[in-house]
Amino acid sequence: MAKASNLEDTFNKLEAVLNEMEQGELTLDESFKKYKEGMELLNKCNTMLDKVEKQIVIIDDNGVVDNNE
Repeated sequence: MAKASNLEDTFNKLEAVLNEMEQGELTLDESFKKYKEGMELLNKCNTMLDKVEKQIVIIDDNGVVDNNE
């Protein structure tokens, strides 16, 4: 599995894996490999989203910036 450079690339790779699996043309062994690859990509997406979520700046009603950290 090639290393994805950003969240969008990782989502695109995950979508490609899902599309391959949905075609129903993979052997059982290939399906297991694609499943594993998909789970790794999903975990990577979740990690990246967690990092982004922590960086979101929240401004409260008083205009005070809260870095949520």
